[in-house]
Amino acid sequence: QVQLVESGGGLVQAGGSLRISCLGSGRAFLSYFIGWFRQAPGKEREFVGATNGGGWMTQYADSVKGRFTISRDNLKNTVYLQMNTLKPEDTAEYYCAASDVSSTQSYMYTYWGQGTQVTVSS
Repeated sequence: QVQLVESGGGLVQAGGSLRISCLGSGRAFLSYFIGWFRQAPGKEREFVGATNGGGWMTQYADSVKGRFTISRDNLKNTVYLQMNTLKPEDTAEYYCAASDVSSTQSYMYTYWGQGTQVTVSS
């Protein structure tokens, strides 16, 4: 079992950058794929990106490719989502989640954090 806590959300102007973090608990954290998802009001939760246990494999949604970067520091049990060139349409609640397998589908993720709000002003 693993517990996840996101942090680092906030308000940023369009074109700006923000880094959010996902702190995991438990020794099993190292074995999980960690995904980032986001959900805007009135919209479905969507996949943003994910990384494997070692952090050397990453995948991204087309909407964020080239702007967002996922990194992982297993010594700190933390996964980061670096978001650059932010757009107003990136405004959403961002969640990290843990899965036993690599997937872009939210139902494949067993453990979820509580979310952190990212708001991009135009």
